[in-house]
Amino acid sequence: MTRIASPKDFWAGILYAGFGLAALWLGRHYPIGSTGRMGPGYFPLALGALMMLLGLASLVRSFLVAGSPVGIVAWKALALIIGANCLFAWLLPRAGAVIALTALILASGAASRQFHLGWRNLAIALGLTLACVLVFIKGLGVPMPILGSAFGF
Repeated sequence: MTRIASPKDFWAGILYAGFGLAALWLGRHYPIGSTGRMGPGYFPLALGALMMLLGLASLVRSFLVAGSPVGIVAWKALALIIGANCLFAWLLPRAGAVIALTALILASGAASRQFHLGWRNLAIALGLTLACVLVFIKGLGVPMPILGSAFGF
């Protein structure tokens, strides 16, 4: 009987492979296009395949290399990170990218034990928000509202 030597690697591999498989399944009907002219299915295919490969590598490693057991789940941090992403999805059309990204960064940052809401963290959140707006909305043309419907735009 084969014994799992590293439970952390085993379960990480299962998660990566599962998310990769989900990305492949969810993007299966989108046209892939080519490397020079990527279609909407190109990214889910590439990301899903990469995640499945990483998951497979982690699963193989879990049987070959001894590792530590799975520790206690940080439920508060997990809830804050998932909640921050849900808040972002809800805020984006209503308040726009600036407010939604700032809320995402600050709420997910609150998952850390060392987090405190001070001027430095606010400055970092605003800097990251500005960088995301410049790169994704202005640079790449991602169709996201900078200010949402709550502002009459």
